[in-house]
Amino acid sequence: MDSFSSQLNAVLVDTFNTILKFEENLLKQSTNIDLSINEMHLIEHVGKNKNDGKTISDLAQSLNITLPSVTVAINKLVKKGYVKKEKSNTDGRVVYVRLTDKGLRIDKIHQYFHVKMVKDISSEMTVAEKEVLIHGMEKLNGFFKNKLSRLSDENETSEP
Repeated sequence: MDSFSSQLNAVLVDTFNTILKFEENLLKQSTNIDLSINEMHLIEHVGKNKNDGKTISDLAQSLNITLPSVTVAINKLVKKGYVKKEKSNTDGRVVYVRLTDKGLRIDKIHQYFHVKMVKDISSEMTVAEKEVLIHGMEKLNGFFKNKLSRLSDENETSEP
């Protein structure tokens, strides 16, 4: 691996891990909650469709994880009181996951964390630095989305 590749790899891995740890620690300190960061991100995805809710399939697809994994995680969140499951009024086979009041409160705290984090990161940057950062992050995100899409396509074509 050349010097740039080594440096980029180290920065990407370190940044990803640091953000996750920071977010998890901040949420636990500020709210005394009993949630993992993965559970918090699942709550965030449920909360994106506030009143309508999301199905387990919707969540699995948007998070790119298996149905059984989402089902287990949602059942834990139901027991903890953050989400509720409700059958569709029009189709009894369809179950929607929605945030409870407790889930809505924690989702707002999590959203505030993200707003504050972005504000703090950008507060010392010039307009030009912000533009370069956004451009680089968009390219990076596009790269990973493209790779993820290709992996998903390969998995679908290789399944019996």
